[in-house]
Amino acid sequence: MVRIGISVEGPTEEIFVKKVLAPYLLVRQIVITPISMGGGVNVDKARGELKKIANSFDYVTTLYDFYGFSRKEDGETKASLEQRILDAAHEGVQDKLIPYVQMYEFEGLLFSSPEAISNVLMDEQLNQWAVEILAEFDNNPELINNSVETAPSKRLERDTGYRKTTHGPNIAKQIGIDKIREMCPGFNDWVTRLEGLAV
Repeated sequence: MVRIGISVEGPTEEIFVKKVLAPYLLVRQIVITPISMGGGVNVDKARGELKKIANSFDYVTTLYDFYGFSRKEDGETKASLEQRILDAAHEGVQDKLIPYVQMYEFEGLLFSSPEAISNVLMDEQLNQWAVEILAEFDNNPELINNSVETAPSKRLERDTGYRKTTHGPNIAKQIGIDKIREMCPGFNDWVTRLEGLAV
């Protein structure tokens, strides 16, 4: 068994890891434990958080939203942000750290299945609504983002009865990790790296 600690942004991601990702990885001999930062993520805060938890696990990783990250640099990308997290980590933490930033936020993953959004939110019209949003972004949920006002979570909160901590993990559970991996290349790459730790 490989033990991995995941520093997550907040309660929605924490519940998602516990309810959906942890059971998926457990059958692959990986035990993952989410530790919430309670929001307000930046590189300095991540550095301190990762140092706190690193000694309790074989490896540590992160699940932070690109949108939720404060103090981003001009022209910041997912790759540059992950590299900054790695570079900022304490010596001794770097060797066991796999930094991961979700584009653009956790709620993007939910668009992997318009049907699941529709089912969990109990509104069949939402299926077509989500299909049309996905089509705008080449059917890649990780690209859904026009502005802060039209981020995936803002679309859900504005146009549906979505409640983050209740509906988010439940939609993800109905979709399943395999489907999310199929639709979301960044998320898939991260899970592939985590699976590789158990080999």
